[in-house]
Amino acid sequence: MTIDGVLMFRNVKSTAVAAMLCAVTGAALAGCDEGSESEAEAPKSSANAEAGKEASSGAEKITVEGHSVNVSCSGEAAEDQPVVVLLPGLGDDVSKMADLQQTLSEKTKVCSYDRLGQGESDQPEDVQTLDSVDKLLTGVLDNVAEDRPVVLAGHSLGGLLAAQYAPAHTDRVVGLVLMDATPPSTLDDTKEAIPESASGPAAELRAQTIAMYSGENPEMLSLEGAKVGSAGDMPVEVIEHGQPYLAELPEYGELLEKAWGEGQRKWLELSENSNLTTASESGHHIYVDQPDVVVEAVERVLAEAGK
Repeated sequence: MTIDGVLMFRNVKSTAVAAMLCAVTGAALAGCDEGSESEAEAPKSSANAEAGKEASSGAEKITVEGHSVNVSCSGEAAEDQPVVVLLPGLGDDVSKMADLQQTLSEKTKVCSYDRLGQGESDQPEDVQTLDSVDKLLTGVLDNVAEDRPVVLAGHSLGGLLAAQYAPAHTDRVVGLVLMDATPPSTLDDTKEAIPESASGPAAELRAQTIAMYSGENPEMLSLEGAKVGSAGDMPVEVIEHGQPYLAELPEYGELLEKAWGEGQRKWLELSENSNLTTASESGHHIYVDQPDVVVEAVERVLAEAGK
């Protein structure tokens, strides 16, 4: 993606398009680094600011697969209690979910980390695959959780990556919380909803989604091969947004909103023990708009995993 391309997408004015770019293509390309709609309407509270500072000051560098990876952990886990690991969206760093991390860490150990191409971690040398991202996550878990079980809680693309990882690692992942996780079908859904003949913001969204899926994103991550797998009876909490912002896109928005909702329900197939919650007052950034919904979902998974 060229600098001109980045600037073009930062200048998109439509709320629906900007939000969809946040959901699909990540903060650094879509200009989502300023936060969700709720964040834009009001300045960050002093508590949020302090949480961000604490997450940054508490971070440390570890070496995984020959790369320097930035990791932040808070709280302590009781004996045999799972460690919660947060996975932010594409282009976001550990500070983005710092407030959620601090809240959850009152009851257990909670960690987050910058994937390659994020925050203070190394930049990738080449296009990353789902397999290489999995290896990095395994190395992080070896460091922050050691032999303890883990619960993965991912937002947007972070949710997709958590859902890709869990089915093959049920020996250590004991629960999932997916916050408006990007469905594997998003590329096909977008191409089906928005034809090549489209113009304006819709055409920009279509082009950016195609580019992102092939690796033209801050993490140089290709999503080829993403799918909904099976994690047995692992407790899985799926949280979808309740404010239909995608529908605001003229002509194509209703189709995108419907496809995104169907994608959230598709995630329920990950497990025989899955549950869907709608954050009725939230846009895409559920952990900002309705953090209590996320906290309750994580606590349910922790309780279920501990049975």
